Amino acid sequence: MLRRTALHVTAIALCAPLLLAVSACRGTTETQGTATMDSGATSGPASDARRPLPALERSASFTDKQWLGKQLFFDSNLSRPPGQACMDCHAPEAGWADPNKNSPTSAGNTPGLFGNRNSPSVAYASFSPDFYYDAAKTSYVGGQFWDGRAKNVADQAKGPILNPLEMNEANQQSVIDAVKTGPYVDLFKKVWGANVFEETETAYEDLGASIAEYEKTSEVNSFSSKYDDVLRGAATLTDREKRGLDLFNGKARCSKCHTSAADPATGKVLFTDFSYDNAGVPKNPENKFYTLAAKYNPAGKDFVDLGLGGQLKKPSENGKFKVPSLRNVALTAPYMHNGYFTTIKDVVRFYNTRDVASAGWPAPEVAENVNKQDMGNLKLTDSEIEDVVAFLHTLTDTRFPRVK
Repeated sequence: MLRRTALHVTAIALCAPLLLAVSACRGTTETQGTATMDSGATSGPASDARRPLPALERSASFTDKQWLGKQLFFDSNLSRPPGQACMDCHAPEAGWADPNKNSPTSAGNTPGLFGNRNSPSVAYASFSPDFYYDAAKTSYVGGQFWDGRAKNVADQAKGPILNPLEMNEANQQSVIDAVKTGPYVDLFKKVWGANVFEETETAYEDLGASIAEYEKTSEVNSFSSKYDDVLRGAATLTDREKRGLDLFNGKARCSKCHTSAADPATGKVLFTDFSYDNAGVPKNPENKFYTLAAKYNPAGKDFVDLGLGGQLKKPSENGKFKVPSLRNVALTAPYMHNGYFTTIKDVVRFYNTRDVASAGWPAPEVAENVNKQDMGNLKLTDSEIEDVVAFLHTLTDTRFPRVK
């Protein structure tokens, strides 16, 4: 989490996936597979009337495709029954993550159903490269969702709508039927062609691409934090924040995975290297997914989330989850893929003493592949932990869209 300014910002120390599971669409995701992308042509009867869209503003800089994507993002009619939109698990005021801080994982549109993972923020997610294997680093990089199963944000946007533990739409045709009754239907045809609805699968792909275009805008990725002001020379860090930055890039090793150097591809400081890591996070006994019926969770309380390894069916990747950006981290609690931690301070404490027996941390949910090189016994003092936390608070954006 760094930048450049009079504080030597190009450094790349290492706080290992400092919030590896810090707070995309619902980071909860299908578990290792629940939802399907059925493009069947039949859709069941609507159980509720269409709900009006919230009052939305169109930025003067928006293209038609971005404006369409914004309306789709905030439309709760793309769920069954109508009631849950993308924004319900990715609210602007919550740093584009789940605003419900009382549950470790995100609730679905169907009462009583929960995903197995915490919803990460969609802010800055569009900067992630498409999923690939980096031979030089011998690691997987990029993609979307905690386990990288979506190649990019356009693919990611299509998943939660059809996930029964999330927005719960029946199939692609049902979603497109809802689009056809929306106030933006003419805009949809203007953007994608007058005959766009003739092919359901194509129209659904276009829906995902539209949402992705909105997620790429400066409205979602505003770079408006105090730290950005520091980089622009419009603000200065306090002494405590400066110490936190130095620790972030040094002793605390945060920038190992949450790099504070500018991304070569974009020139932006994104506070993630888009890699995957097993931080040794314990199983969360408060995860309500464990209590779901066998239809959704056959393993019950014995469910183990293998992350990237489960997605790729590769034991060498078991327990690894995508390293998220730390931007807006102060707003995106709870933390980690399973919401195990409720405060940033607890996360830093965990990275500091995870491998110290007297600290009393529970065993990792997945014991293999745990990163013991960059975390676990950092020997940070209580004051130094407070310094790191203070710096992390400088990454909170100050500009978010108003939604009424």
